[in-house]
Amino acid sequence: MTAQLYKADGSISRATGPAPNSTVKFFPIFSVANQYNRFQPILELRLAHPLLKRVSEAARRRRMIKTKNLTKIFTTAEVETTAINNVNMEVQDGEFVAIMGPSGCGKSTFLHIAGMLDCPTDGEYYFMGEEVTKYSEKKRASLRKGNIGFVFQSFNLIDELTVFENIELPLLYLGFSSTQRKNRVNDILEQLEIMPRKNHFPQQISGGQQQRVAVARAVISGPRIILADEPTGNLDSTHGDDVMKILVDLNEHGTTIVMVTHSPAYADYANRVIHLFDGHIVTENLKEKYEKQVRPVAAL
Repeated sequence: MTAQLYKADGSISRATGPAPNSTVKFFPIFSVANQYNRFQPILELRLAHPLLKRVSEAARRRRMIKTKNLTKIFTTAEVETTAINNVNMEVQDGEFVAIMGPSGCGKSTFLHIAGMLDCPTDGEYYFMGEEVTKYSEKKRASLRKGNIGFVFQSFNLIDELTVFENIELPLLYLGFSSTQRKNRVNDILEQLEIMPRKNHFPQQISGGQQQRVAVARAVISGPRIILADEPTGNLDSTHGDDVMKILVDLNEHGTTIVMVTHSPAYADYANRVIHLFDGHIVTENLKEKYEKQVRPVAAL
């Protein structure tokens, strides 16, 4: 019977052995620090079953975002407003997550904290395994740069720069050479079908084209995650569908997407939909196509 050996470091080898009841072997390990012999499980024998393999692969997915009791309170001289309240959430590498809820429920606030544009009042926020709530602005900017891409409802393009120059801007900050910048920008202009507009200014192109430029700027540096705040909010249905297809394609090629939206139709593109209300997570829906890959982990 063929089985898999799962080592302590997570690597896998194959072996032939009996039924999985004799699953754990122990080997003596001498610890210099503790000055005594300890027995530690080294190898676990499991049947090479496709379901177990899938669960194991899912279990090793890298966590991109994790929050613990995340809270954000905005305070003025007269009023105190709790935007998000004790939010606990995880986003795994490669997921497409949509966040929905009424206006003022904390969606954009959460996205700003997730992108390290703002800090929580209380709680913990882990980005790629690092707890970042106490980081300085300089350190947060360093971690954000190259790892996070932003797409905003209002595009946030720089009017004085051309389409080419807007897309090129993140590469300038990252120190890419002129040749590298030119090649990368031209490639993405072709991919997003906006090459004819490369020398136009933002006010000279349509809203749909401006959002394509914003998406191109967000992905030009190859970020691990895209944070999209109502990316279709200012677009008609045709241009909105085009932007969603771009985000889906990016996700299928490995980019993690977290998107805030009011649209159930656009939320349906996501693998998981989280509903916020008054700063709390009230429901969370996992779509079947993603559930088959990830849901078994929760049962382990």
